[in-house]
Amino acid sequence: MEPWIFSYLADYLRRNELVLDTRIKVEEKLGFFLYMLSHNSSYQDLQSKFHHSNDTFHHHINHFFKNVLSGLAREFLKPPNPNLVHPKIATNPRYYPFFKNCLGAIDGTHIPISIAFEKAAPFRNRKSTLSINVMIACDFDLKITFVSSGWEGSATDSRVLRSAMSKGFEVPPGKFYLVDGGYANTSSFLAPYR
Repeated sequence: MEPWIFSYLADYLRRNELVLDTRIKVEEKLGFFLYMLSHNSSYQDLQSKFHHSNDTFHHHINHFFKNVLSGLAREFLKPPNPNLVHPKIATNPRYYPFFKNCLGAIDGTHIPISIAFEKAAPFRNRKSTLSINVMIACDFDLKITFVSSGWEGSATDSRVLRSAMSKGFEVPPGKFYLVDGGYANTSSFLAPYR
């Protein structure tokens, strides 16, 4: 990450009161959060790098996951306008009128994790690696419009989608998303013909 982007993000978090200065400044909190994500670091790794207690890291990392990320998502992840047909579809006779009601695409991905042996079983995916299953929706400009994360690697894509729909993800009536074969073909989700 470029230094100016880091500074801008820290200022944004401070200005919107998503993260507050305490005895630890916003920049340091953001720094150890991003370091943990980018290096897959444990609290012990953070402790040797940033010289705070495990309890301090636990408190601030949980704050980022529970409050900061949802605050950023509300601000930056906006669903596409269901009343507009995307120009890439409207101007191409190959896609219009067939995809005029399409809002974008949805797919799942597995993100590798490290977890204690006794908690690992549900996180083992079909390839026998440990992961979490993340569902992402994007529009035709490749802008992410929705993210559902935290499901165990053994969870199917359709199960993650059902959970996302119960927690606020909606498809307006008459509209649909393109999905892969891991999802069911419904009026709201168009999967390829097998």
